[in-house]
Amino acid sequence: MAVGLVVLWPGGAPAHERTGVGFDRQTQQATVTKVVSVSCKSVNASGETPTGNTSTAEGSSAQQQASGTCKKATIRVDTGKDKGRTFTEIVQPDQPRQLNEGEKVVAAYEPSAPKDLQYSVTDVNRRFPMALLAGIFALAVVVVGRMRGLMALIALAVSFMVLTFFILPAILQGSNPLLVAVIGASAIMLIALYMCHGLSARTSVAVLGTLLSLVLIGLLGSEFISWAALTGNTDDNTGLIHGLYPSIDMSGLLLAGVIIGSLGVLDDVTVTQTSAVWELHEANPSMGWRGLYRAGIRIGRDHIASVVNTLVLAYAGAALPLLLLFSIAQSGVGTVANSELVAEEVVRTLVGSIGLVASVPVTTLLAALVVAADRPGPATVGGTPVPARTRRGRRRKR
Repeated sequence: MAVGLVVLWPGGAPAHERTGVGFDRQTQQATVTKVVSVSCKSVNASGETPTGNTSTAEGSSAQQQASGTCKKATIRVDTGKDKGRTFTEIVQPDQPRQLNEGEKVVAAYEPSAPKDLQYSVTDVNRRFPMALLAGIFALAVVVVGRMRGLMALIALAVSFMVLTFFILPAILQGSNPLLVAVIGASAIMLIALYMCHGLSARTSVAVLGTLLSLVLIGLLGSEFISWAALTGNTDDNTGLIHGLYPSIDMSGLLLAGVIIGSLGVLDDVTVTQTSAVWELHEANPSMGWRGLYRAGIRIGRDHIASVVNTLVLAYAGAALPLLLLFSIAQSGVGTVANSELVAEEVVRTLVGSIGLVASVPVTTLLAALVVAADRPGPATVGGTPVPARTRRGRRRKR
């Protein structure tokens, strides 16, 4: 892993000309300073451009807008070379996002446009509520988890650093996405597990179980992504990436996402199973590795049922708008599942779930073998443990 990090470590993401599309736009922070109500009819007659996209095919909607009340917002640019500059935007009454006085917003900047059209509002500034929520999360983790929770937060920060400074730039530089994902995920796994749970045989077993499961996920994902002819280029974001960096293997990027997405849940399963086997041995030191495995696998079956359901629901929740669109179109289940957009999520979910299921018996067996060899239980006579003092007395008589 260390050799892979050194060899594949990127020098930084390669530069490109901004396209002005999606996230690839220049943006500045801005504030809505004034909002007044105006007649949509007078606004349209004056030729001012409203925010959002209006289709000419929507005749009835346009007529309703023309006779309604619009809002004219004055926005002040707060950052960049044009700090203090103001521009105006017209907000139609049927737009989902309405601007309010004093609201912080994000303004897109297009230098090649005419001066009065260079700035436009693209989104709301959500930095404060997001930062507040992150602070509440961190406080809850530290209060409940104490030192273990603090180490988990540090490990989380390190994981984001590996993702930001290694995985993403390395893929953009043209390195194999699968190889980058495996090395990056291994680094994240080692850092997170050892930081949170310490250097011990118990943690090492969880690391080994996670690594074996990741290998299985990688093999299955590679095979079925190729077999199902999944390109990984299914929406505007992936299309933009492919347009800017055509050398990136998009199907490999899809597989890399499967591996990284499965890692977090795998850590939970392997650590829990390892801890369960260790605690079973502490409760009954006379239990051999076979007994430990049987008891641990019974715990693992309950874990499998809950974790698989969690993973499927997580993916379903993320794709809920897409599923609603298919429901509106009254498409059959077979038709929906066959579309590449849904097939990607199906393969991602099933491959990850298979890896999770496999991690339970693999990790449980490894833990049972290691703990039985590392901490052998007392000798038994007819299944009853023999006290250590008695065993020493027998050795003296001999």
